[in-house]
Amino acid sequence: MQSNLVIFPKTEAAKNSRQTKERTITKYDRAEEQFIELLAMEDLDNKLNANPSIASEFEQSLSMAIEAAYKNDRSDEQAHRFLQRILYRINRLKLFWYDDLQHYTNERSLYLHSCRDQIEAAWQQWELAQIDVAALQQLDVKQALIERASADLNPPLSENSRYIREEMTEAGYRHLLAIGSFDGLVEGSRLCYVLGGAANEIQCTLVRVLLEEYGNGRLARKHSTFFAQMLAEFGMNTEPEGYFDLVPWEVLACDNHNFLTTDRKRYFLRYSGALTYFEVAGPATYKNYLAAAQRLELSEAAMGYWELHIKEDERHGRWMLDDVALSLAERYPNDAWELVLGYDQEKQMGDRAASAVVRSIREAK
Repeated sequence: MQSNLVIFPKTEAAKNSRQTKERTITKYDRAEEQFIELLAMEDLDNKLNANPSIASEFEQSLSMAIEAAYKNDRSDEQAHRFLQRILYRINRLKLFWYDDLQHYTNERSLYLHSCRDQIEAAWQQWELAQIDVAALQQLDVKQALIERASADLNPPLSENSRYIREEMTEAGYRHLLAIGSFDGLVEGSRLCYVLGGAANEIQCTLVRVLLEEYGNGRLARKHSTFFAQMLAEFGMNTEPEGYFDLVPWEVLACDNHNFLTTDRKRYFLRYSGALTYFEVAGPATYKNYLAAAQRLELSEAAMGYWELHIKEDERHGRWMLDDVALSLAERYPNDAWELVLGYDQEKQMGDRAASAVVRSIREAK
């Protein structure tokens, strides 16, 4: 017979538990600082070959975090955060930030690539374990994509959506913008990685999507300009990555996943499926943000990005489904299920990130 007696931990045990958690967080913070120093170190690979100990503390924390995040029954949130931040710091070197050229001195470092691969191998296995891949391989891919897109175009309001629409304060809205700026100020950049190669209708559609994201080459019409205007309306930082420390690991994971699937051409179908979901589902999300801004009686400049995206992403969603995803399903019948995998993963990771953002807004409040 199971006992109903509840035994509370001793005060000293609880204190030790808190101290252990604090030590872990501090260790990850120190390790990230050490990694930042490694990133900036001239001739990093050769210096590590001569003296491997300069990275020893970081490597110990890296191994510990991978075990804590992906191989334990209870995932450690701080481990997830540390790993996604490290992975992002490596991945961002694939983009040009118009900053000091010395920041890119190690962009082709074999050591950095080995760190990236070590994290990605464990992380991707963990992510894929949450998807029934075998079931996806049995689907009628075209039908599955059409049904998913139809359902995600106008989904019922979730608890998080209702909170944003009906309860979020102006301070919460500013917090939302701060986190959103992480993507909003460099929007669409990773798409450029999949545009090279043979010319065809699919490639041209993707180019059209990128061009519209970039305002057809006019900075004043570029989507990131509209996001910067929203930030400026509140006197907030308009520099890319200005609020990096606020970004939940779940949001970082979405970005790192995009870096992975755009960088590896073998994952082209997965990325195309993911982008299809992103463009199809985007307007419903932006309508929530717009409704919140209107309820708060904010200025047009403080909500212009959402209005622009609602109009353009409705069109992009149709393009992605009809001219990219369904066309790719015909071109690659044996691998077409990967389109659905990409679609479902983007939705799952996006929902997880959205919940983390709302949680962050509530905690900030």
